[in-house]
Amino acid sequence: MKKALIISSFAAALAFGGCKDYLDQVPNDRITIEEVFKKKEGTEQYLANVYSYVPDLSKIWDGFPWVANSDELEVSWVQYPTYRLGLGNLNAGTVLFDTWGMYYRAIRSATYFINNVDGNTEILALNGQELIDQYKAEARFLRAYYYTLLMQQFGPVVLLGETELPADAPADAMQTDRSPYDSCVNYVVSELDKAAAVLPLLPSRNGQVSDLEYGRATKGMALAVKARLLLYAASPQYNGNTDYANFKTKDGKQFIAQQFDREKWRKAAEAAKDVIDLGIYSLYQDPGGNVALSLQDVYFKAWNSEQIFVRKSNDLSNFDVHAMPRSAGGWSGLAPTQEIVDAYFMNDGLSIQESPNYSESGFTTVNGVQVSNMYINREPRFYAHITYNNSRFQGGNMQAAGTVTFFKSGPNGRDGHATDYSKTGYLIRKNVGPLTNVGSGGTGQRQNRPLAIIRLAEVYLNYVEALNEYDPTNSDIVTYLNLIRKRAGVPMYGEGPNALPVPASPDAMRAKIRAERRVELAFESHRWFDIRRWKIVASVMGDLHGMDINQNGNDFYKRVVATRRVFRNEFYWFPISQYEMDRGRQLTQNPGW
Repeated sequence: MKKALIISSFAAALAFGGCKDYLDQVPNDRITIEEVFKKKEGTEQYLANVYSYVPDLSKIWDGFPWVANSDELEVSWVQYPTYRLGLGNLNAGTVLFDTWGMYYRAIRSATYFINNVDGNTEILALNGQELIDQYKAEARFLRAYYYTLLMQQFGPVVLLGETELPADAPADAMQTDRSPYDSCVNYVVSELDKAAAVLPLLPSRNGQVSDLEYGRATKGMALAVKARLLLYAASPQYNGNTDYANFKTKDGKQFIAQQFDREKWRKAAEAAKDVIDLGIYSLYQDPGGNVALSLQDVYFKAWNSEQIFVRKSNDLSNFDVHAMPRSAGGWSGLAPTQEIVDAYFMNDGLSIQESPNYSESGFTTVNGVQVSNMYINREPRFYAHITYNNSRFQGGNMQAAGTVTFFKSGPNGRDGHATDYSKTGYLIRKNVGPLTNVGSGGTGQRQNRPLAIIRLAEVYLNYVEALNEYDPTNSDIVTYLNLIRKRAGVPMYGEGPNALPVPASPDAMRAKIRAERRVELAFESHRWFDIRRWKIVASVMGDLHGMDINQNGNDFYKRVVATRRVFRNEFYWFPISQYEMDRGRQLTQNPGW
């Protein structure tokens, strides 16, 4: 059984808002820090502090905008920054979701650890150099991961290397520009390779695998982060993107490569295959073969075979409450758009545009209630991921399964609460823990579980996407795409019951891969970055739809505009804040800001 990242119990939780900017010296009291690195416990606490910056992506309503500000979701509450970002209220003076300083703080903490842990006399006396080398590899992995997060959000970054700037460093020592994006990729890949060469295959210490060590960084985590980074680097946003011809460093170097390089796709494919070839991960399957339980328990069964990189300490129980209907004691606030609802396949494996089984007219009686035919005969992931009008739900303070409705005057409709209602007529069901009961009138029970950051299904999708661009006749494309569809209970391409024709061209296969990725990874903080790296943001943002929540009865089932996402070309990357620009006067700002 594979267990992934644990934030150690002795780690002090850090509030992201309390992190200083990246140019501040991490150890303000050098004597105290030197003493820390002489002791085993102090060293391990310092490393746990570096781990604690791993983002808690469960906070999709106000912590991270990658779900709620894509075309997947609308958050019900206007007081959160996700609402302002959706309106386009982003500028260098007030950067919403500004992680620049936070992640540089984490990077510099990791660097300080790497540069100072070697002389730990207590560890050397007890465990020898092997444990120190492993700890350094863990910090190196984390530092590289934090760089990748910055690159996703801001594009090219400042590479600090092994440099430690003292707290009293003069201003001219802090004047460093960002590096070209490919240079950033090469550096981070090199760091991940170095970490992977030392990190154990299974969580262990000094070569001894133990349940106590599950949660430490592993080779698989480093290789999976590398595979994701190389996939992004090969994608149109970064690979021959002539839209950024004038985006240059102060000395005239192109930040974004202007010539398309097909070899980048090869590197991405090989990196993903390296994770697969470790042979220690597999798609989670319910032991009894129940497809619905497979789709549910991949998130609820801790440390299962699909989980490569997770965050144990997280806010998933609050996510549960935000997503649950009011009739279950929740707040009815995380509302999928009609666009993502329409993206799910039918039970014949075809899209709603292709399948003869799809209909938006009429109703079918299910469990004694009338269900719109647009929700009938959908694929298993639809029912595992989406709570729709007149669907069945049991969770929170509900003692038995009941019917959930979202029409205007119903128990979850907008008439019943000023703010706690779905703006689209849907709620997220995916990874919503039914045992959590801490909302209105709840008893305080929380369904705790790890938060998956990287799972094998993503690696499979990364692999087939890259392979289709580099070697489109490779049989692995269909093989690994089908593994995901088989687990999901969806007809496969070219094999199995009700097999579908294999897409006949790389373009057709690309469309199928993207459609599969959209459904399989829905609400897992991928879509924001996918639509940017594919350069399709302008075509999918704008007016987003839902059912007509201002109506009752059959009038509810009508597509209406539920929200609007403002998008401008400069929104491909966040701006660097004016504060950071003023401090680092050699920094080049992102285009358009």
